[in-house]
Amino acid sequence: MRILKSWLAIASFLVISGCNNIGSMDFPGVYKISIPQGNIITQEMVDQLRPGMTKRQVIFVMGTPLVRDPYHQDRWDYVYNFQPGGGERGQERLSVLFENDQLVSLSGDFEPTPEADS
Repeated sequence: MRILKSWLAIASFLVISGCNNIGSMDFPGVYKISIPQGNIITQEMVDQLRPGMTKRQVIFVMGTPLVRDPYHQDRWDYVYNFQPGGGERGQERLSVLFENDQLVSLSGDFEPTPEADS
C-alpha cells in the first residue's frame, strides 16, 4: 500500500509539473493584444521642435514627458514601447535638453528632417 501511495504521489507530481509550461505555449487562434506604453513619438512631432522653444511649447507639441529626473530638471525623456500581440517589443526614445527653460538639443531615435530646419 505504501508503494502504491508513493507511486501515485510521484505520478501526480510529474503530471502537475508538466502543466507548468502551458502558459508559454502558443495556441492557434488565440488573440493576443498589442501593448502600447509611454508617449507616442512621431517624426511630425519632432519636426515641430525648434531651438529656443519654452518648456510649455514643448509640452504642447510632445505631451507630458514620461520621465522627468528630479536631479536633472533640464532633461526630459520621452519613451514609447510597443509590443504587437505575440511579436517582438519595439522601443523609441527621445531626450530633450533645456538651458534656462529654452530647448537646446534633441537626442535619441529621432532627428529633425532637413526640410523642417528651413
